[in-house]
Amino acid sequence: MAKKIKAVVKVQIQAGKATAAPPVGTALGPHGINMGQFIKEYNERTASLTGTVVPAVVTIFDDRSYTFVVKSPPAADLIRKELGLEKGSATPNKAKVGKLPKAKVRSIAETKMADLNATSLESAMRMVEGTARSMGVDIVP
Repeated sequence: MAKKIKAVVKVQIQAGKATAAPPVGTALGPHGINMGQFIKEYNERTASLTGTVVPAVVTIFDDRSYTFVVKSPPAADLIRKELGLEKGSATPNKAKVGKLPKAKVRSIAETKMADLNATSLESAMRMVEGTARSMGVDIVP
């Protein structure tokens, strides 16, 4: 018989740097899972992506066991890393913070493709372009 799901929790943590402090502790602690074991597993799975924010979806069962799936980094994080930005523009319609070539948009869309609800690479690219525009980044050919 399948285990009964108690909760599904989504967390965004720096890759390879998870600790029991917030946001991990406050999100997962009330559900009673083994925090040390989760942190160790998460840090091992995301060690190659150190320096980026990596979301994870944690499924917690009634017997306090859990499984988790590591997702790809957020598009905004990938765009900031690509352009070397600290953050996006506070007023994206007026102040632009950078220019992103279409080739880079394509590579980011390919990275994110598994986690987007897009059926084609072109639609995934449009989603990434929308994120870039909302950050004050212009898309150049």
